[in-house]
Amino acid sequence: MLTANRLEKIMELEDNLRGQYQAQLDAKSAEIESLAAKQAELKTELQGTIDKQLESIRDLSVKATANERVEQQNRELSNRSEKQLAEISELKKRMKTLQREMATLREENKTLTQFDPARMKKNLDANKKKLAEKTKATETLQKSFNQSKKENASLQQRIKELEAKVAELEAPAETEEEKEAA
Repeated sequence: MLTANRLEKIMELEDNLRGQYQAQLDAKSAEIESLAAKQAELKTELQGTIDKQLESIRDLSVKATANERVEQQNRELSNRSEKQLAEISELKKRMKTLQREMATLREENKTLTQFDPARMKKNLDANKKKLAEKTKATETLQKSFNQSKKENASLQQRIKELEAKVAELEAPAETEEEKEAA
């Protein structure tokens, strides 16, 4: 009987404590649930922000790669045009040297025609061959020079086009930055 009495008192004490603290326990449980919901909401917002930033990074990475590729092409084209300009100047020098040699040969030819006719005839034929070879070489050099000139002009045009493209790529980037700043 004593234990049943004690059991009743313990149950009564439990009911009293539950009555006193149940409202507080319910309030704390509701607060915990609301904080958990806020935490999940913040986590979702942060994940969205991270996704947006990651997408921006990818876009900027693609643009940077494209710009680097254009810059590399510009450097390569500049180097090629510089090499071709050096070749052109070398060809001009060779052409002038050949023209001087041709003038010397003409003078020599005049001198030879004034003397021994048989020997002069022989020398004339040899000089004509040399002259024909040098003229052919000069024509070849002239053709090569003209072709190099055309290539250089097309490369210069290509450089201008690429610079225009770079300017176009930079202009939209600046307007986007201004929009984001606003």
